Amino acid sequence: MATKKATKKKSASAKKSSARKSSAKKSSAKESSAKKASAKKSSKKASGRKYSPTAGKDVKREMHAMKKGKLKSGRSGKKVASRKQAIAIGLSEARKEGKKVPAKRS
Repeated sequence: MATKKATKKKSASAKKSSARKSSAKKSSAKESSAKKASAKKSSKKASGRKYSPTAGKDVKREMHAMKKGKLKSGRSGKKVASRKQAIAIGLSEARKEGKKVPAKRS
């Protein structure tokens, strides 16, 4: 008899603890989704655009020059064949002109 009572108590307590865990998971999921939503809203308002539209035009111009085969690198004067190099040249020119472009990575 003692063993039956003990097993009943264990199963009842196991059900209660699992119910607590699931409710805790739900509330933490709600909190995390609320934090994500607030973080998205604040980041959009604070930062705005990283690159100015005119900086994008500079990059576009350099990409066209590269595709035509007329884009050359600075000192050596060799033709640029890499898409990444063309973007870097466009961004560096935009920086020189004072347009809104993030700082160069080191």
